[in-house]
Amino acid sequence: MQQSAKSRRSVLDVSSAAWELATKRSEVLRPLVEADRTSRLEIALAAQRLGLSIQHTYRLIKKLKEEPTASALVHRSRGPRPGSKRLPDAVERLITVAVEKSYQQREKPTLKRVYRELCQECRAVGRRPPSMKAFRARVAVADLKKLVRRREGPVAADARFHQIRGSLEAAQPLQIVQIDHTKVDLMLVDDLTRSSIGRPWLTLVLDVHTRMVLGFLLSLEAPSAASVALAVTQAVLPKDGWRAERLIEQSWPTAGIPTAIHVDNGAEFHSRAFERGCAQHGIEVLYRPPATPRYGGHIERLMGTLMGRIQALPGTTFSNVVAKGDYPAEARACLSFREFERILALEVLGPYHNEIHRSLGCPPAARWAKATQGGSLRHPVDDQGFLLDFLPFQERVVRRDGVRLFNIQYQDGALAHLLGQPATKMRVKYDPRNLAAVFVELPDGDHVRVPYADLRRAPITLWEHREAVRALRDEGRRSVDEHAIFGAIAAQRAILDEARGVSRQARRNAVRREMAHTTTVRGEAAPEAGHLPAADDDARIPLPPPGMTSGVEIW
Repeated sequence: MQQSAKSRRSVLDVSSAAWELATKRSEVLRPLVEADRTSRLEIALAAQRLGLSIQHTYRLIKKLKEEPTASALVHRSRGPRPGSKRLPDAVERLITVAVEKSYQQREKPTLKRVYRELCQECRAVGRRPPSMKAFRARVAVADLKKLVRRREGPVAADARFHQIRGSLEAAQPLQIVQIDHTKVDLMLVDDLTRSSIGRPWLTLVLDVHTRMVLGFLLSLEAPSAASVALAVTQAVLPKDGWRAERLIEQSWPTAGIPTAIHVDNGAEFHSRAFERGCAQHGIEVLYRPPATPRYGGHIERLMGTLMGRIQALPGTTFSNVVAKGDYPAEARACLSFREFERILALEVLGPYHNEIHRSLGCPPAARWAKATQGGSLRHPVDDQGFLLDFLPFQERVVRRDGVRLFNIQYQDGALAHLLGQPATKMRVKYDPRNLAAVFVELPDGDHVRVPYADLRRAPITLWEHREAVRALRDEGRRSVDEHAIFGAIAAQRAILDEARGVSRQARRNAVRREMAHTTTVRGEAAPEAGHLPAADDDARIPLPPPGMTSGVEIW
């Protein structure tokens, strides 16, 4: 199903120079676009700052109004696209090997030396060597951060690319937003057997100016690029539907695109999808200096506050072994994944948002209401498109039988118009919580939802897929096909159903499995095959049923 929103230009193929120019123009012109009225003098000053004519500046402002993303301002020159390749594929492969194996070394060989070696390799296989200009062009479009890290080391790369402002004081809502993760100090239980499944991860999103929690994500998986994408999406989008599914009456008014996101140096914050997704929507990424947790003080204190309150719940592991003493955390655990998610939401939306904050002198909710009275916050043009901008992806060629990802075939008639074009790799984005469908990014930036080619297949998670492939490899299989993968997953699910009441790991795996069936993709319910029944009400939990599982917040 193709997006109904206006087409958005793809940014992942834009050259670094063109993208830098577009983002600079976006920074200068975005305040004029968002202003109620602008004078000719303001336009003239912006044109002078950008080195453009006033007429050209007006045209760029019009483009940015029609499509409020930085990619709208990418300069599209005539002729061959930047980065297009005309050399034979065999020569291109030799160049790639030369750049990655020879040039990107800590010994820092010169470009001329690597080029001489490349010419020898080409002649050895009977190929005409490329020109020095062509080789230099391929090096120029290589990942600069990766290049510096490999040639000069991680310290030099961090000093060059991981910059941070001197202060985290924010003058208005969403000017600076912090994201961080922690493992929750609480043991959870399985919905059915009420037996322990272990501790979940919490990803929290905090607004520095108002101290409002913009969003959070609970997961049984360690932090990843996908969990960051889901947390950012929940923080930016309205949450009325999320609250209704969980029978939560407390207000959660926060929504909007932040100006900057402040994060640590975790690998999940350095993914290309996260960095380009932020750039696409005019969000600056601020990295903490390595090994300096003090720079994350605001969100670290909130994490500590929430963990302190969680330690009053049955099944807590406390913050350390000394505090835990001989408390039997697993034996006392009684909250399921969904029940704890609802309790955490009520704690945030109730006491935390409405109690007087020591640093603010007023409740965060009151600070937010006062600071947002003007209604000047930015919001995504397309909610689903915003999530897709941050999802992880792999590049694949669209063929007559569709696309293949993770050894699973996906097919849809909406891909037919791509078959007459030259075979090029396209980005195939996926949601790790449910692999029943993927999203193929078209050249114009729109996305097509492509389901399983075999619609009889049950939805699975990426975690289940990896476990199945690992099990098949352990059996000595040299190749793994789609039929074997789904067969292995079906067998594993049968084993889990039998062992669920015995092993904590088996119960934890079963909860992961259930996520694939309760997840919705782009507003469409996932297939019901293999769906686990909901748990009966437990007299030990004085809470109403938590409602349906959201398609965004749980993975």
